[in-house]
Amino acid sequence: MTQPRNFEPAGEWKAELTELQLRRAQARAMGGPQALARLQSAGRMNARERIAALLDAGSFRELGSLAGKGHYDSEGNFERLEPTNAIVGTGHIDGRKVALHVDDFSIRAGSSEATIADKWIYIERLAHQLRMPIIRLVDSAGGSVKLLMQIGGTKIPEYPSWPANELLKTVPVVGVALGSCAGQGAIKVLSSHFSVMVREQAQVMAAGPHVVRQAYGQEVDKNDLGGHLVHRKSALVHNEATDEHDALRQVQRFLGYLPRSVFHIAPVLPATDDPERADDWLKDAIPHDRRKIYDPRRILASVLDLDSVFEIGRHQGGSVITALARLNGVPVGVIANDPKVQGGAMTIQAAYKMERHVKLCSLFGLPVVNFVDQPGNQTGLDAELGGTLLGATRVSQALSECQSPWVSIIVRRCFGMAGALHAPKYGEALNLRYAWPSARWGSIPIEGGVMAAHKTEIEAAENPAARRAELEAFYLNMTSPFRTAEKFGILDIIDPRETRAILCDWITDAWDLACSSRFGNAPH
Repeated sequence: MTQPRNFEPAGEWKAELTELQLRRAQARAMGGPQALARLQSAGRMNARERIAALLDAGSFRELGSLAGKGHYDSEGNFERLEPTNAIVGTGHIDGRKVALHVDDFSIRAGSSEATIADKWIYIERLAHQLRMPIIRLVDSAGGSVKLLMQIGGTKIPEYPSWPANELLKTVPVVGVALGSCAGQGAIKVLSSHFSVMVREQAQVMAAGPHVVRQAYGQEVDKNDLGGHLVHRKSALVHNEATDEHDALRQVQRFLGYLPRSVFHIAPVLPATDDPERADDWLKDAIPHDRRKIYDPRRILASVLDLDSVFEIGRHQGGSVITALARLNGVPVGVIANDPKVQGGAMTIQAAYKMERHVKLCSLFGLPVVNFVDQPGNQTGLDAELGGTLLGATRVSQALSECQSPWVSIIVRRCFGMAGALHAPKYGEALNLRYAWPSARWGSIPIEGGVMAAHKTEIEAAENPAARRAELEAFYLNMTSPFRTAEKFGILDIIDPRETRAILCDWITDAWDLACSSRFGNAPH
């Protein structure tokens, strides 16, 4: 972490330069030895340790380090500084510049009554205007009634100069929950393109247990109110981390796939994985028995660049997988269905997850690869009450606005309205899609469709199960992907082992298209 150079105070301004060094030292002391010791004993890093762990060594340049509450003697001479609990500045991750907005929990638990809002708003405005990612390391107990004494009154709750929404349209925004993040702290985490929280240590909630007790008379633990298990269901926080170091590593990885802003191009890494690599086991990746499932993540790891898959939202909307990865060094967005969860069907949670991923990739110019095994929308009373169809409609809207080059690999099923949402269909977009021999598609899956269309016949048969199996076999032959290929309804049927080579060839043109459509010229 960059420290101000301590020149020897001398000359005509010796007194002032000495005071400057003293103020800086007191700011770096944060909440003092006892407060820092409590954090350490709890197994938590302090704010400056977190900055050092996140950024390239020696790259942090702090802004506003002297902001806080000064104390003076009766003659107006400086005695000491109580620093504000917002630490802000810029630094580098893998040599790329980012802005930081960090809560210092060692000072009044990171509460907003111990900070100066103008300071953290300034760094967010700087990130917006200079077009660099903003990372918020949030560890804030939220507001406090002590603020009334501090300002001698109250205020309407707003930050009119905070460009929160404009940031989301312009630069990558990351929110990291490192403790109890209530109220404004929760908004700072959630108003982001990527958020991550530390299990058991972090909570993200509108208000803490004390407020809930007063408002509703309910006794609830803070983890039950806003912990990681809550957000597996709410899908508000994208990822979980085992500890603080894991959370910060995830931030580093996420930003590694994205450009500095919508006005920049995402970084392409040197290709280190053979584009012609073909793992032989892929030929049997999809079981011939349609009742058996498979591991889609193993397919992704095989087809995409080795060790390049960074999954987002692993524990939410599990029937769809969303990730960032690389093809021949080029960053791409990835979508896949997981038949192990709800059979891969589109649930309301999966729809929300797919919608936000499509928007992320479109905003930052990432080509998208979709590995399709979609049996359709989730059905049943719970699905209808949950608004699954509305979720699917929102996915459709996101796809209609998506400007990313797109390719679909249909690996197994593609049925119904949800199946139709396997790719954008805007304007004159080419329907670039391939299928594996295991693929099947249509308006309704064969199993349910046969029972619906031949219910009376099947029930009247001497052996209903055998008659049903016979009808399913007949219709299954009719759904062979080769019949669709004969009519050029699918671009091509490919051997699964060809997939990586085809995609690595595609990504060259897709990347040129992505860059030229955004900036009018292809990358060199």
